[in-house]
Amino acid sequence: METNPSTQDDRQAEDASESRLLAGLRAADPAAWEEFVRTFGGRMHAVARRFLPSDEDCADAVQEAFVSALQAIGNFEGKSTLGTWLHRIVVNACLMKLRKHPRISEASIDALLPQFDQSGHHVKSIRRWKRSPDERMVRDETRTLVRECIDRLPDDYRTVILLRDVEEFSTDETASILGTAPGTVKTRLHRARLALRTLLEPHFT
Repeated sequence: METNPSTQDDRQAEDASESRLLAGLRAADPAAWEEFVRTFGGRMHAVARRFLPSDEDCADAVQEAFVSALQAIGNFEGKSTLGTWLHRIVVNACLMKLRKHPRISEASIDALLPQFDQSGHHVKSIRRWKRSPDERMVRDETRTLVRECIDRLPDDYRTVILLRDVEEFSTDETASILGTAPGTVKTRLHRARLALRTLLEPHFT
């Protein structure tokens, strides 16, 4: 399969630009720092907003992440892009804030999970959704609804579903970020998805 020359040229230009920016950051060039913040600041604030409820907390987390990134830039090995590397630092900064100031969960996870009788059958039948949420996900109002429902999950489950399904970290990466076992991540994610389905069900049936 042939590579589109224009696509290849764009990728090479991006690589060159990132290499130049990285060299400037390692040299403690103030202009490179400004470019770093300008390039990634908005995107990283959007990431923080998915984890933290207030703009003030988001701004603090992003600022702390940029400072941490600058301090650790000498250890950046280039195994990922600067944006991907910074993304993880921002997520860690957000999780640290959540641990210091945990939210008051609005829903119990057990109350949102399917219930089974002694024979192993569902106590309440699971209704088929009339319209697939995937078809409507592109709509702003649906994205807002999903986000509101995710926010109603207890922190341990909310965090896992954000890391895996929204930020698209792998199971192993999520386990590393949370300091837990991959099996725990899988269990929490499964329960979080079931609970999220319960919260969304009244809107799609």
